[in-house]
Amino acid sequence: MVIAEIEDFAAALPPLRALIALDLGDKTIGLAVSDTTRRIATPLRTLRRGKFGVDSGVLAGIIAERAICGVVLGLPRNMDGSEGPRAQSTRAFARNLAGVIAEPITFWDERLSTVAAERALLEADTSRGRRAEVIDHVAAGFILQGFLDRLGHLGA
Repeated sequence: MVIAEIEDFAAALPPLRALIALDLGDKTIGLAVSDTTRRIATPLRTLRRGKFGVDSGVLAGIIAERAICGVVLGLPRNMDGSEGPRAQSTRAFARNLAGVIAEPITFWDERLSTVAAERALLEADTSRGRRAEVIDHVAAGFILQGFLDRLGHLGA
């Protein structure tokens, strides 16, 4: 089930279970997970995108293996806040994923998450090749951390 409002999403979550964030790209999906107290996001890995059935199967396996209770999808809004084709594609992915998994799904504005991830990797003196390998799941970590911080302010 896709839940638009963060308050409703938070109300649907059981206690002491982790969340997963997805940074959807054209060729890859960056993954990050939270701790069970939902305070700290950790980049997990990057999946190479294939057909939806394969991708959703891999995601469902990770969700089950890690006892994830909710999914946060980075929503790529334009800088003026409007939604373009990439945001529509992300919303369609969420609707399709909701047919595969039972956990609730919501969105988090991902504007500048990749820029922040790139900056952090540059500051850590990460090589260009390594940055290319990890940028998507590091960006997912930024998306999830922003979401977790907002949840914390809600007292959820």
